[in-house]
Amino acid sequence: MWSDPIADMLTRIRNGCRANMKMVKIPCSNEKKGLATVLLDEGYIRGFDVVEDGKQGILRVDLKYGPQGEAVIVSLKRESRGGRRLYSKCADLPEPLDGLGVAVISTSQGILSDRECRKRNIGGEILCSVY
Repeated sequence: MWSDPIADMLTRIRNGCRANMKMVKIPCSNEKKGLATVLLDEGYIRGFDVVEDGKQGILRVDLKYGPQGEAVIVSLKRESRGGRRLYSKCADLPEPLDGLGVAVISTSQGILSDRECRKRNIGGEILCSVY
């Protein structure tokens, strides 16, 4: 049992990018599917799907690389942790790399990017930042 499944997912993606893997497999949950959806919508991964295995399922994430083989994800950092939860109002949401990166926020309306949170004028828990 992991103490932080989101941190485990981010570490698997980070390690997969460093090892130039095409795909990483992660135990599935609704929160992880929401995070993968935000990464897909923002263009950081090629795609993902859920494989049913009779238990909780496996989330297969297809990693994305540039034309020269460089990883699209340069940094993937967990912001809110078990010992220190970070919550933010809409006006105080972070903008990683001055808007070039994405902050992933867990809100009452689901897991959204910081841009989508600003459009909907909602805040929440800052899960991670990606650039």
